[in-house]
Amino acid sequence: MYRLNLIVFFLLMMPISCVVAQNVWTLDDCVAYALEHNLNLKDFQYNQDANKETYRQSVRDLLPTISGSADYSIRYGRQVNPEDNSIVNTDIFSNNYSLDASFDVFRGFQKINTIKASKFLYKATKQESLQQKYLLAFRVMSAYYDIQFIEGLIIISEEQVDISQTNYNLVKRQVELGVMAGADLYEAESLLFSDKLALTQNQNRLKAAKLTLIQAMNLEGESDIAILPEPDVIQSQEHATVVVSDSIFRKAKGFMPSIKAQAYRVKAAKKQLAVTRGGLYPSLSIGGGIGSGYFETIRDTLGNTIPFRDQFRDNRFEYVGARLNVPIFNAWANRSRIKQQKIELERAKNTAKVTEQELFQIIQQLVQEHDALIAETEQTIKASESQRLAFNIAQKRYEKGMINAIELGQAKTLFATAQNQNLQAILRLRVNNSTLDFYRGLPIFTIN
Repeated sequence: MYRLNLIVFFLLMMPISCVVAQNVWTLDDCVAYALEHNLNLKDFQYNQDANKETYRQSVRDLLPTISGSADYSIRYGRQVNPEDNSIVNTDIFSNNYSLDASFDVFRGFQKINTIKASKFLYKATKQESLQQKYLLAFRVMSAYYDIQFIEGLIIISEEQVDISQTNYNLVKRQVELGVMAGADLYEAESLLFSDKLALTQNQNRLKAAKLTLIQAMNLEGESDIAILPEPDVIQSQEHATVVVSDSIFRKAKGFMPSIKAQAYRVKAAKKQLAVTRGGLYPSLSIGGGIGSGYFETIRDTLGNTIPFRDQFRDNRFEYVGARLNVPIFNAWANRSRIKQQKIELERAKNTAKVTEQELFQIIQQLVQEHDALIAETEQTIKASESQRLAFNIAQKRYEKGMINAIELGQAKTLFATAQNQNLQAILRLRVNNSTLDFYRGLPIFTIN
């Protein structure tokens, strides 16, 4: 009968386990979902699309411009008769049609440099969009590991509650037997309440951490999320990989979107300066067109208005021409714009240097933290094991009545603190390793 009940229990639990497994998120799942649904990323995508269209239009600006026009008018009163240029005092109905085209032959290479500048700006926005994806991925990773850290704290808190509950039950039996005083029971109860409070606080922290991850992912309609804890990977000091700031920086500098984006903006500023300088050169354009018109006052020898079809044929005209524009003086406006653009170029260069400096400082700090965290992790492992042994001894002494509840609580608190510090050091080292791997160029995130 017991085996039958056990089989039924597992059969009932299998569908539940499958449902739970389907709702467990890995770090890659969280990052992928956030990249697809984050609204701030869409703004950068819109900016990228706008710059792409600007670049395409700058290329299309090389084409000639063609325009057509038609008008209908009735003129009243004293005016010139278009038939013989005589002065008449009558109403005249007319309409005109024309098709015109123009083409810029030379404009100081402004259009060519505009194409290059807009292309560099488009590439810069693409890199900036990718940079935002990486930043979002790191925010998600940080929130993900915060959840894992607090879940570890909850496990430790639950262990502390179990120990305090066991000790409370022990003291309660001892008091009932008259071996211990009632004050001992109050002390054991106080420790139990303190541990339960710590557990509740950590559970509340977990809810807040999950909300942070849900908001970073823009996971709508959800108030809770379950993550898949990753296995602890402890890197021993003896086998630790030597990391050097300069080598990692050289690697990161070659692929970091923020560095590439600023480099493109410097190139764009150079081309925009060339565009502004092009305003100092003469410009040459050519054009041509065809047109015709109809006038009510144009009449034949019998005094009848010539029909529209005949006038449209007879009044047709064509023209071609060229225009040369030489800038002579415009209150130094072009010179002023050139100076302003030179300042923009220097600003772009300085921003690029600042971006490189910030990247180097970030990597430098990560490398320093890496060495410190390896040593800290090894020390917290040893400290946690030592405090575990000390607490086990204190627990046995407490059970034998050799120490009081306060001394036991101190040993238990030191043990819990050592566990917390060990867990925090392990997760900080994991985040540090993942971040350094990213700057080494390793694919820790699946981002297109």
